[in-house]
Amino acid sequence: MGFKTNNGNGPIADINVTPFVDVMLVLLVIFMITAPLMFNGIELTLPKTQESNSMTITSEQVVLNYTSSGEYYVGQDKVLQSELIPFLAEEFKRSKNTTLYLRADYKIEYGRVAKLMSFLKANNINQIALVTEIDTEKK
Repeated sequence: MGFKTNNGNGPIADINVTPFVDVMLVLLVIFMITAPLMFNGIELTLPKTQESNSMTITSEQVVLNYTSSGEYYVGQDKVLQSELIPFLAEEFKRSKNTTLYLRADYKIEYGRVAKLMSFLKANNINQIALVTEIDTEKK
């Protein structure tokens, strides 16, 4: 394994790539497992509904998180309401996506979420998808 001799002409140094490939495969598996978790980093209690359209949030989607304390996060970035529309416009250009995925905390009053959606629609963000969790409890 260390080195081979070539009919007595001296050692031939070969790089053993097997350990390198093993490490790269382990890193690939780790990133595949942790990547989806990085997009849901803002802790929210989402409303629970029956499953209608299952989806997985990815980095290509523009996700607006609205916390119960009234803070806005686009992905992991905290954004003030006055900067929200320009920030979202840049995110739409970056992702080449026209749908905004809204994750609003369950504790927020319906009226506050409705006002946010009205504000977004008034600023030409018309495709809004509400993100919920699947209700797993049997009634």
